[in-house]
Amino acid sequence: MSTALIAGVDEAGRGPLAGPVVAAAVVLCKPRPTGLGDSKVIAKAKRAELEEVILRRCQWGIGVVDVADIDRLNIFGATMLAMTLAVEALCAKLACDPDEVLIDGNLTPQGRRAEWRWNARAIVKGDAKEPCISAASILAKEHRDRLMREAAREHPHYGWERNAGYGTSEHMEALRTHGRTPLHRRSFAPVAQLEMPL
Repeated sequence: MSTALIAGVDEAGRGPLAGPVVAAAVVLCKPRPTGLGDSKVIAKAKRAELEEVILRRCQWGIGVVDVADIDRLNIFGATMLAMTLAVEALCAKLACDPDEVLIDGNLTPQGRRAEWRWNARAIVKGDAKEPCISAASILAKEHRDRLMREAAREHPHYGWERNAGYGTSEHMEALRTHGRTPLHRRSFAPVAQLEMPL
């Protein structure tokens, strides 16, 4: 009897004012990596360690949706697209489709993205409940944090290497002082308000 092929999907970067939204899709290896959990509560060093193991031993795909598409689609639509791209990338590596895709949250791209063709189930707080979603949350967060550290070298005023584009007081102060960059999401209120005359 063959075992069902289950993929976990999670995203990182729904809330920041700058940078892309990133999703990851993971089919776990056996034995699965130990110490998986919600990426937001795992210590940074441990998360980097787990990322390395997941990338080396498991099957995975990453989907990145940039700021222009976030502003065009809105962040919800962009997140659904990132998840779809991540599962497509995973399928290309697997050379087959997973039997089921488990998604962190309460909604899936099913019926929201025309190219979504997989059986999907949303699980609230899935990144803390389902190890395959936990693995996806670690990959998505690590990948996005790396992109924001690279972006911080080009745009050093905003502290992205520390805040990953979230609206911290440091980031907001830099926005007011230096204005927005091409990586800022114009559709997000704190960025949009900067463009309004006083």
